[in-house]
Amino acid sequence: MEPLKRLSRELMYKGAIIDLYKDTVQGPDGNVQAYDFIGHKGAAAVLPVKDDGKIVMVRQYRNALDRFTIELPAGGLNSVDEPGIVCAARELEEETGYKSDNLEHLITVRTTIAFCNEKIDIYIARDLVKSQQHLDEGEYVDVCEYTIEELVDMVYKSVIEDSKTVSAIMTYYSKFCK
Repeated sequence: MEPLKRLSRELMYKGAIIDLYKDTVQGPDGNVQAYDFIGHKGAAAVLPVKDDGKIVMVRQYRNALDRFTIELPAGGLNSVDEPGIVCAARELEEETGYKSDNLEHLITVRTTIAFCNEKIDIYIARDLVKSQQHLDEGEYVDVCEYTIEELVDMVYKSVIEDSKTVSAIMTYYSKFCK
């Protein structure tokens, strides 16, 4: 199949986290179509594993769902050039109050490829050291600990639906627990 050609990209809305564009694209048959595109700087997340094997998670309110969710600690890159591992280490401490110098890449996910370029690099953090939470203004986070089996069960029961968290839990379980 011949590639499509983007004719234009028009910024419709500039937000704090995302930018919304209207793309005009021409297909190989000459047909022109409009696409919605959401631009995102990228993000990083971390699956923190304590020495006893328990995994540190965060419970936080998500406005888009109007409810609390259980997720990995995560956050947006400060710039498109920031290394994911730097962001993951920062978010680990900010959201959970733990630090680690032992972060290893687990998986990279693209959350919604039909209309958004968001890329999330996910890391495993081991050798956790207790530090202090540094939550952003307006961020309300409870720290929770679970076994991997409890987390897998929550995925299968749709208690955990967040794509980065599901991907990380199932990848970790498959690679390290079977």
